[in-house]
Amino acid sequence: MFHVARRRILAALTAATFVVLPLEAVEAAYPEQLIKIIVTFPPGGSADTVIRALEPLVTAELKQSLVIENRAGAGGNIGMAAVTQAGPDGYTLGVAPAGALTVNPHLNSLMPFDPKDLAPITLLAEIPFVLVASASVPAHNATETIALAKAKPGALSIGHGGNSTAMHLTAALFTQKAGISMELVPYRGTAPAAVDVLAGHVPFAVLDIPASRQLILEGKLNAVGVSSARRLPSLPDVPTLAESGIAGFESVGWFGLVAPSGTPADVISRLNEAFTKALKDPAVAEKIRTLGAEPAPTSPEQFGRFIQSESTKWGKLISEAGIKAN
Repeated sequence: MFHVARRRILAALTAATFVVLPLEAVEAAYPEQLIKIIVTFPPGGSADTVIRALEPLVTAELKQSLVIENRAGAGGNIGMAAVTQAGPDGYTLGVAPAGALTVNPHLNSLMPFDPKDLAPITLLAEIPFVLVASASVPAHNATETIALAKAKPGALSIGHGGNSTAMHLTAALFTQKAGISMELVPYRGTAPAAVDVLAGHVPFAVLDIPASRQLILEGKLNAVGVSSARRLPSLPDVPTLAESGIAGFESVGWFGLVAPSGTPADVISRLNEAFTKALKDPAVAEKIRTLGAEPAPTSPEQFGRFIQSESTKWGKLISEAGIKAN
């Protein structure tokens, strides 16, 4: 009788082992294969450079390689559509730009994807801008700029990097919140806008940090204010537009990591852990800052709320300002 009972106990323990171990193995399995990351910009751009800077650290953390695939076009819509069509298994991710998730849906009635079909993992980086004035313009801060614009309604202009870009929206948000009328002049990118404001052909411009920092430090351009919520380490003496009297002003370009909706929560959590850890690495952070961006690790929930707030803000501005797609 004793031997029969002993055999039954051993058999039960053996069965329990076979039940528990496979479940543990499944939980520990991800990732079992290469992870593809679709970048919605061409090679060499800021989003591409950031994800490639993160790649070695994330690979080491996940013990699995990343394959980066560039699918540019349509303001990020093409790449994001490809991500939404992938299986929700954590093996196809996307670097989502601000425009594709929060601006394009308000400009295009026919979108190739629905942002709701994407699951946020983490914000990767923010790209702040700076409102600058030509050295010949008697405006060195937001107060003086607004006073000048009110004294000459409609006579002044702000150059920016192109219609419906983040720089365009930043300029539009500034004039709206300041209650002033200024012509918004589109250029084909930041560089030509910087050239014209430097030459005095346009009195003001919204530029990114790489195009403006050295000119500001050399006194060739007046920095009116940065568009981010906090001052920038690269321009610590330049106040934010918010602290210069335009309450609540914040406008930045950004991009973040997303997965197809329905990706398991534990996979999202594992990816978030790996990427946010890499973003906090000092060497990676420094490389990101040389691009004129700021590392911005978040939780999936924080990133989701940020996407929603950005969509609400830009949708309202686009409607009120009558901004149209290119």
